[in-house]
Amino acid sequence: MNDQETEPGTPERSARDRRVVAAFDLDKTLTVRDCVVPFVWSLGRRRLVVGVLSNLPFIVAAGLRRDRDRVKAIITRIAFRGRTADELRERAERFVDRVHPSWIRGDTAARLSWHVEAGHSVVIVSASYEPYVRLLAERFGAVGALATRVEFDRDGRCTGRLEGANCRGIEKVVRLRDWLGVDETSSFEIYAYGDSRGDRQLLAIADRPHWIGKNRVSVRPEGQP
Repeated sequence: MNDQETEPGTPERSARDRRVVAAFDLDKTLTVRDCVVPFVWSLGRRRLVVGVLSNLPFIVAAGLRRDRDRVKAIITRIAFRGRTADELRERAERFVDRVHPSWIRGDTAARLSWHVEAGHSVVIVSASYEPYVRLLAERFGAVGALATRVEFDRDGRCTGRLEGANCRGIEKVVRLRDWLGVDETSSFEIYAYGDSRGDRQLLAIADRPHWIGKNRVSVRPEGQP
């Protein structure tokens, strides 16, 4: 599927008087490559290598079960535990300077800009880590950033645990509904953009889902002036 609207599973509702929301995945939808691994790597290579080797049996076991959430939790603990919020913010700022604009996929970024200029509410919904997703959302002109969060203790240091669930799969839908302040989304006209299995549930609730493939995406959705 290449920038084609797919059946959302329910009859399309009238868009009249409904607020338009455009929800974009980040990794390999707005960017040309994954951001999670490079950011974790940027936090400290030696620490990551030592931590991965120490936890290798658990990582392999989770990988064999295809439990991506468990792998993410282990890597998060290794890379983030003990770091301060200020340190992570500084690292995120440096990382975003690498990502934007060098790693940005021009066609989908242009589609996002079209939504912004049309006055739609644009939100990035990503399994990437919140510190840099929030900064990238600001650069894109999005009004929201829903991403994987890390937990901090009372002293402002990261515990190494995730705050809530990894923001992929059904969690993307949960987070979007929470952000919109609704239990269901019929009062909104939703565009959704994604490229992986972790985006399927988000695409399924959209009025206008777009599966991002290798072919270029037009600046405007089909049928729009």
